[in-house]
Amino acid sequence: MNILLLGSGGREHALAWKLAQSPSCTKLYAAPGNPGIAEEAELVALDATNHAAVIAFCKAHEIALVVVGPEAPLVDGLGDSLRIESVPVFGPSKDAAQLEGSKGFTKDLCERAGIPTAGYVRTSSLKQALEALDRFDPPYVLKADGLAAGKGVVIAETWSEAEAALEDMFGGTFGAAGAEVVIEEFLIGEEASFFALTDGSSIVPFGTAQDHKRVGDGDTGPNTGGMGAYSPAPVLTEELQARAMRKIIEPTVRTMAAEGMPYSGVLYAGLMLTADGPKLIEYNARFGDPECQVLMMRLDDDLAWIMWLCARGELDQLGSGSPKFDAATALTVVMAAKGYPGTPEKGGTIDLDGAESEGAKVFHAGTALKDGQLIANGGRVLNVTARGRNVSEAQAAAYRAVAAIDFPSGFCRRDIGWREVERERS
Repeated sequence: MNILLLGSGGREHALAWKLAQSPSCTKLYAAPGNPGIAEEAELVALDATNHAAVIAFCKAHEIALVVVGPEAPLVDGLGDSLRIESVPVFGPSKDAAQLEGSKGFTKDLCERAGIPTAGYVRTSSLKQALEALDRFDPPYVLKADGLAAGKGVVIAETWSEAEAALEDMFGGTFGAAGAEVVIEEFLIGEEASFFALTDGSSIVPFGTAQDHKRVGDGDTGPNTGGMGAYSPAPVLTEELQARAMRKIIEPTVRTMAAEGMPYSGVLYAGLMLTADGPKLIEYNARFGDPECQVLMMRLDDDLAWIMWLCARGELDQLGSGSPKFDAATALTVVMAAKGYPGTPEKGGTIDLDGAESEGAKVFHAGTALKDGQLIANGGRVLNVTARGRNVSEAQAAAYRAVAAIDFPSGFCRRDIGWREVERERS
């Protein structure tokens, strides 16, 4: 089948890399792509916000499946536009994508469906938010309601820090995403990511991972879109995964279907593993970035076929019952441009020669070519990804590859996977 992949980041490079290996894939197109994706797919100039242009391309090139990588086109309703024209899409409808597009929507759904999550208050003005702070004990969890590129969450240790953060949010720091702010109870535990595929009725698990959101070693500094990840996450035991499916994923899918918003695609649950069991922190309506990179490194199955079944509402026909993954651990280190998560320093030169000699894979996240030279063109620039028998081995392999990369204006965390490495050593 001919496939169109939309997106330009490290997540999309990982998807392109795996889709290109699929026996079911005849021709892979990507829009707009990046220099890494160009090695796997034919790049085309398409604007995902121009639904008519995307539809016209799909018809002209006999596209049998559209894979939407980032969240913005899903929240914008691209999936609906394509489905109206009978083009199969891997990704939810506009209504269903509210699970990511509005944190308040998701919290309200959890309350209706009895899904375990943190206590919360939705606020729509600075005055209302400051009054709501009194209902919570510090630290305060403040979330811009809408899409904020993974940066709309602030954990404030004191009331004055919370006040300043709320002033920023309602003052326009996150644009329209901060028009409403959700204030949440601070949950104690360890975070982990759980993935499932669903066509609106059938549900299959799709692996686990642990992300590292803070910019600095030891989980310090501001939140980012993610500085590294590994998969699987042993802290999410089989028992906890089963519990998350039963208490969180399945009630979500059932409730969305019952309310006329059936969810189709990947459902990415950010979980807090508390003393009372897994609780939902938030949902994403697409693969995580950089979690997708480690999942694709481990996937031992035909990704295109699985996505096509999901898009057609035929996930129950998945022969093995659930996708197959290699038992190895995969770990990715994000190399970012100096200044990230603030204003990144663009234009820095990059030399990848030798980086993959150890068996690592470098996924391009924010790169461009200028006069034949690879340069940084975003905040998160590279995802240096490797495998090993455990997290310690995968971590060592990934950092060997990082050492082989010449990227003077880049930086990375040096402790990705630290929690599990400590457990493996004890």
